[in-house]
Amino acid sequence: MNKIGFAAGVARAALLGAAYLGASLVTQAQSAASWDPPKLSDGTPDFRGIWQARSLAYLDLEGRRPAGNVKTVTKSAIVDPPDGKIPYLPQALKQRDANFKNRAAVDPANNCYQAGIPRAVLLPTPFQIVESPGNLAIVYTDNHAYRIVEPSTVPHDDGIDFFMGDSRGHWEGATLVVDVTDLGDQTWLDQAGNFHSDQLHVVERYTMTGPNTISYEARLEDPQTYAKPWTIHTVLYREPDPHTRIIEDECLEGSDGRWHHVSPFDAKALRRHDYKAELAAEAKAQMSAPKP
Repeated sequence: MNKIGFAAGVARAALLGAAYLGASLVTQAQSAASWDPPKLSDGTPDFRGIWQARSLAYLDLEGRRPAGNVKTVTKSAIVDPPDGKIPYLPQALKQRDANFKNRAAVDPANNCYQAGIPRAVLLPTPFQIVESPGNLAIVYTDNHAYRIVEPSTVPHDDGIDFFMGDSRGHWEGATLVVDVTDLGDQTWLDQAGNFHSDQLHVVERYTMTGPNTISYEARLEDPQTYAKPWTIHTVLYREPDPHTRIIEDECLEGSDGRWHHVSPFDAKALRRHDYKAELAAEAKAQMSAPKP
């Protein structure tokens, strides 16, 4: 199995983030217009595969903030408004600053909450798009999260909050448009404390611009938190090796009572979740047990 996981994902994000962030949206739009993606049997674009963002947007959508001895600043992933800043309402901006100050303790991701949308797309860990005629689902590495993208003809499940929201999708030519509602307020947008309320509404646009690239755009609207809607953009890259598989991310409760991510390469974690070995050991114990 191709080991594309946390360490590899973070390293690749750091190395390739700057290259992506310098790309022109005009160039990407021209590329998308000229690219005719492969199709499924029903004629819809074939987005199947393992994809990954390679930018540093997961750290801070507005561009990385100085933290400790790290002084790196990258281009904002926000393309509207033009200043690259989230248009917070005054009180919400105060809350964001408080979140940033206490981020190590209060970031929901550090407590193993599912990432939410669009944060799950921006993480340096890969995710997989599973598709067949009339069906589409997205499976993420972190916290066993997944989304089933129902057709837009199916009404939203209003009044129920989900960590990953309630997704409805349709095709606009070669672009997959996903309307996401019913997002709770217990997730953040990045590691810098950028946040939203349970009124968040996200519209995502996935456009394949080449055999292994997708232009990803998300428009966020939340009248309780933002003065106006705003938009982020990044590029997603497909893993070309057909043998690649996403790996399982586990969270375990530590001695401090908090939950912690456990690396899939941690030997203790692998033993803990090696159910085949556990079943074999149980069968062996039963065979060696005294007969009544």
